[in-house]
Amino acid sequence: MPFSVPANCGLLDIVSPPVGRFLAIELSCPNGQTVLFLDTNTAGLTQPVRDSDSHFLAWAADGTAAYLKIDSLGTPGVVRVSTDGSRDPLAIPEFTYDLATSQDAFTFTLSRGLGQGSELHLANGNGRRSQLLYADPDHYVSFARFSPNGTQIAFLKIPDTQTPFTVGELWVMSRDGSNARKLADADAGHGYAANWSPEGKRIAFVVRENPAEAQADRLSEALLSNLYVVDVETDTSVQITHLESGRVETPHWSPEGNLLAFNAVINDRMAVQVADIETGEVHALNAELACCPAWLRK
Repeated sequence: MPFSVPANCGLLDIVSPPVGRFLAIELSCPNGQTVLFLDTNTAGLTQPVRDSDSHFLAWAADGTAAYLKIDSLGTPGVVRVSTDGSRDPLAIPEFTYDLATSQDAFTFTLSRGLGQGSELHLANGNGRRSQLLYADPDHYVSFARFSPNGTQIAFLKIPDTQTPFTVGELWVMSRDGSNARKLADADAGHGYAANWSPEGKRIAFVVRENPAEAQADRLSEALLSNLYVVDVETDTSVQITHLESGRVETPHWSPEGNLLAFNAVINDRMAVQVADIETGEVHALNAELACCPAWLRK
């Protein structure tokens, strides 16, 4: 399915829904960031938000709508945009920077400024009724993700500092905010999310391997990182990739839970690689420069 990035725009990411035929394509363009919907049945493209910038936050659990943050430099807000074009605003704070969905609810995370930490809330409907689940005065809570059965939430803690790239922490807690506990150290600041396996027993995440390297605190090119998988019940982590230079990015589970697809950047060349969890084999998907893998379950 050929897809040409519009002139003067750059491809940021491709995001697939939990189920459904649409892909969300994030672009960086001269007028700001924007999101397109690609119908993989027809190859048709639509731009759900044209009047302002739009930033992808999450797909709805049924794959029929996406949550976008819009008008970041004007009057920021979050909207739920259906793949048929309808658009509904959410009654959640403009400081929201992260959102995750389950079948009957969603979380949103906000910060009121540098040095004030962050808050994670649970809401349903249009967000008018919500409850505080977790607050941390010293960290940004990021990339909250519901487990497949919706009973747990995994998230990353990023130190609330002016250092752009740091070592953070992978945490998990119950849906009601109780039983919060740290699972492992994790890379922080680069925007690499941790993701649940389809059966909900494991989480794949990125680990920074050179925490003492000061340059890696400010330059992504200096980062050395690898993929790990942690068993949520036993807290046991297994190293998946074994790079001695370069970095990996957000891992994505196959629907069967036996493979992880991810970007790997080695010697300034980005490629899509696939890791077999059972055999430990890791190989490049093709020989060309490539990015942004996304599994699709229609």
